[in-house]
Amino acid sequence: MSNQPREQWGSRVGFLFAAIGSAIGLGNIWRFPGEAYNNGGGAFLLPYLIALLTAGLPLLILEYTVGRRYRKSPPAAFRQLTKPAQAIGWWQVFICFVIASYYAVIVAWAVRYTFFSVDRAWGEDPAGFFAGDFLQSSDPGAGISSYVGGVFWPLLFVWAVVLVILGLGVRKGIEKANIFFIPLLVLFFVVLVVRAVTLDGAAKGLDALFTPDWGALTDGSVWVAAYGQIFFSLSIGFGIMVTYASYLRRKSDLTGSALVAGFANSSFEILAGIGVFATLGFMAQASGVGVNEVAESGVGLAFIAFPTVISQMPLGGLFGVLFFLSLAIAGLTSLVSIVEVVISSVRDRTGMRRGPAVAIVGGLVAVASLAVFPTNAGLNILDACDHFINQYGIVLAALAFLIVVGWVLRKLKPLQANADATSAVRLGLWWRICLGVVTPLVLAWMMVDSLRQEFSENYGGMPTSFLIWSGWGIAGGALILGVLVALIPWRNGPEPEDPVDEEVAEPAVESGKEER
Repeated sequence: MSNQPREQWGSRVGFLFAAIGSAIGLGNIWRFPGEAYNNGGGAFLLPYLIALLTAGLPLLILEYTVGRRYRKSPPAAFRQLTKPAQAIGWWQVFICFVIASYYAVIVAWAVRYTFFSVDRAWGEDPAGFFAGDFLQSSDPGAGISSYVGGVFWPLLFVWAVVLVILGLGVRKGIEKANIFFIPLLVLFFVVLVVRAVTLDGAAKGLDALFTPDWGALTDGSVWVAAYGQIFFSLSIGFGIMVTYASYLRRKSDLTGSALVAGFANSSFEILAGIGVFATLGFMAQASGVGVNEVAESGVGLAFIAFPTVISQMPLGGLFGVLFFLSLAIAGLTSLVSIVEVVISSVRDRTGMRRGPAVAIVGGLVAVASLAVFPTNAGLNILDACDHFINQYGIVLAALAFLIVVGWVLRKLKPLQANADATSAVRLGLWWRICLGVVTPLVLAWMMVDSLRQEFSENYGGMPTSFLIWSGWGIAGGALILGVLVALIPWRNGPEPEDPVDEEVAEPAVESGKEER
């Protein structure tokens, strides 16, 4: 276990930018608009807001509190709660390892498409270009037979940037990168949205997105979708916010920071929805079809629908450059936070310094990413990994964490006291009810709903044999590895006891530094 002084954020603003940078990622831009459109349009905002208040923010505050209180990455922090709980932390570490390995390739696609936008390299068939000329994708289950240089080199560039940022440390690397990238991302996206809403047909797209279908609120799947979107978009449940909060000073305002980060994330999602559907409205009008016929989400939206729009609109090249740069920046800041969980956890466990840890641990994640995803099978493996690791990795790990903290150890009350001691907005009984009852029940129902769909038909129509190793195998493997690593004895002596709450009462001068 490391005895080195814990790194710290240079300022509260730096932490907030890093937390917002982690939360604002690919899912904000290409997942939220589709979820809202398919689940009641404007009416979706009601369950979305309720989900934010009853699950997203409470869990975010809990992760901030655990990270700051124990000043460790997830495995070491959870170990101080109770030794067996470190298995949940290592489970989250392996989840981050998997996510980072495939998340990076999507950032690499965005980097490449930034240049494709200049001369509209996709031609008249963006779908064929993406899957064929660019990714050279094979059928699911066909296996890896070739590497794709056009993906490998931008992916290598992405990993080089990520490892340099992480190698510079918390203040000089992660904090400064986010302080630079997040305002730039917001600027680019505001320009995009302003351009999008002035396109012919933009109003048609916005009507499709925001016209409320109040009847959808009686559909349980709409509420599950709202909670799922909040859960996945806030970077909660897989150790990121525990790790980032471990670099906070003892007297940091936790609830205020969570409110700022949570509402900033949701505001960006709504902004993204406006930009995306204004653009799809233009596409629908130009094609003479309804918005429902062009509405896409995920990879199809970013790399097929948007290139189609870019080819049709005035100054499309500039629009494309800004869009894909925004996508790359959003993905990059999230990727940095995901890899930091793995690096920080290994450092806490071994005492390794940051430089060697980034080179060895971060390098290992990069090698795994470069070995699998710039191949002809990369798209299919990515799709299966993303689905199963999210549905049966992140959700189940978060549920296990809440059950251990709230039901088994009954730690919610002392953790609330710890957060309240230094926060401007005090938590009430609602916080413990949300984390002890509402969020676990919602996560359990999400799991049941996902399994029901899983067993009714194969995900994406993929072969069962392919899904067993690329989906179930990856998600299950993360759990098994987490448990096995947790069983390895710690050689640095017993863990310190649960820190007492009085430790937050530090000299006022430290608080002054914190708030600058």
